[in-house]
Amino acid sequence: MRKIIKRLIMTMLFLLAFTTTWHALTGVEPKDIALWAQASKKEETSTIQKGMFEVIDGMASALEQLPLLWNRTLKIHAEAKNNAAALAIDTTHYEAIAVTATGYTAGVESTGKRKGHPAYGITKSGIKVKRDVYSTIAADPHLFPLGTILFIPGYGFGVVADTGSAIKGHRIDLYFETTKDVYEQWGKKTLRVFVVQKGKGKVTEQELKAWNEQKSLRALRKKM
Repeated sequence: MRKIIKRLIMTMLFLLAFTTTWHALTGVEPKDIALWAQASKKEETSTIQKGMFEVIDGMASALEQLPLLWNRTLKIHAEAKNNAAALAIDTTHYEAIAVTATGYTAGVESTGKRKGHPAYGITKSGIKVKRDVYSTIAADPHLFPLGTILFIPGYGFGVVADTGSAIKGHRIDLYFETTKDVYEQWGKKTLRVFVVQKGKGKVTEQELKAWNEQKSLRALRKKM
């Protein structure tokens, strides 16, 4: 969906730039081209001329529709952003804590483990890493015990299932499936996270699965 929206926006920008440049150089607007093409078709004398005028007429019509297409593209983009932000919750009743959040993967670049390693993708709690509505994250258990559920704006719900030697104090590590996702979707941010549920020092695969399979999340997942 993101790629489609990106391509639409790039196409609209190109056409908009072309139209602006054309008007600046010639002083002729798309509607004027259309009127000229329609008038000229009445005087054409050959099939070639007729074809040329039809092409020009079609281009002029397309250029006239550009503002409508542009507005529609912006609307699609806004809807996509709204869907991505649909995880927004009322945070007024939750404790807010400022943290520095980074991203990590199950790969060797983050954990030193490669696929095939018996502990590859396995968190401190014993469950497998997961990116979903409720994703696995790493945190300092002294601040956020295992099983703690945080709401992280821009990421979603994070379940503390892992720890790390560099994850101390007010720092958390968010799981992503690839390093590309880490760089493109997150990077490093300082922000406030909200404690939805304090953990008791453990979390199981069954609990994580149950949170992600809530009926209320089904409609949301279809939009993600």
